[in-house]
Amino acid sequence: MERTPLCPARLEILLVCTDSSPDSQGAMDGALALAQACGSKIYLLQVLEFNPEFEAQAPEFVARREDKIHAYMESVKALTDQRGVPLEIRVRRGESAHEGIVEEALKIKPDMIIMGRRGRSRLFRLMMGNVTARVIGHAPFHILVVPKGAPLAFKKILSASDGSPHSDAAWEEALFIARRVGSDLTALSVARNDGELDAARAIVDKLQARAAAAGVGVATLVLQGRPDEAIIQVAQKNRLDLLVLGAMGKTGLESLLMGSVTERVIAQAPCAVLVVKKLRA
Repeated sequence: MERTPLCPARLEILLVCTDSSPDSQGAMDGALALAQACGSKIYLLQVLEFNPEFEAQAPEFVARREDKIHAYMESVKALTDQRGVPLEIRVRRGESAHEGIVEEALKIKPDMIIMGRRGRSRLFRLMMGNVTARVIGHAPFHILVVPKGAPLAFKKILSASDGSPHSDAAWEEALFIARRVGSDLTALSVARNDGELDAARAIVDKLQARAAAAGVGVATLVLQGRPDEAIIQVAQKNRLDLLVLGAMGKTGLESLLMGSVTERVIAQAPCAVLVVKKLRA
């Protein structure tokens, strides 16, 4: 049975990025559920990736593609109109989808960007230079990645931390959501080897103390192994609703570009992943 989400934060504006494919349906489903819970307005955006030379050589093909996209987006708008959710369509052309999304986001200033995810059979398309990872790397807004078919709810939340400032921002957001909607919250830190176990325990102790100060109950876990694998295993075993992660770990932007924990978790998570980009005011 799917759960209808409570409103986890003040979300007046949602930017939903689509490519009109079934893989991006999770983003639209999640956005619609959130908009109904929070009274949000949705901006539905698709960027057509065409270079100027191709457009000049095949203008009819480009026009047909754009017509199909507008038809799809109008069908989505008809659905949101039925549910009383305001939606504005944005279609733009560009050589880079992620640059177009970031530029549009800077104009709209959404409270959250919502994106879909490629299926597991196309894992490597997500892992190397994909649109979602690049938007996470460049947009200064929280990004919610919703796999197709994954219900959006906030009953069971996990936030994983490596002690970095980005992880701290994710923990503050997880605490805020848990306090607002009454979530079951878990703090996790993963040691890669025996030598990191004490540091991992210190991290979860610190997170637990901050939760206690905020009046939020929290379960803690310290595991050993590859962080992304540990996070996914806990998410699957505990049937979590949401993972809350920082955009980057201790190694900064470099960690996002190739094989970062956040990117690997997004690729395999059975539930939605919220990537936190800034500290809550």
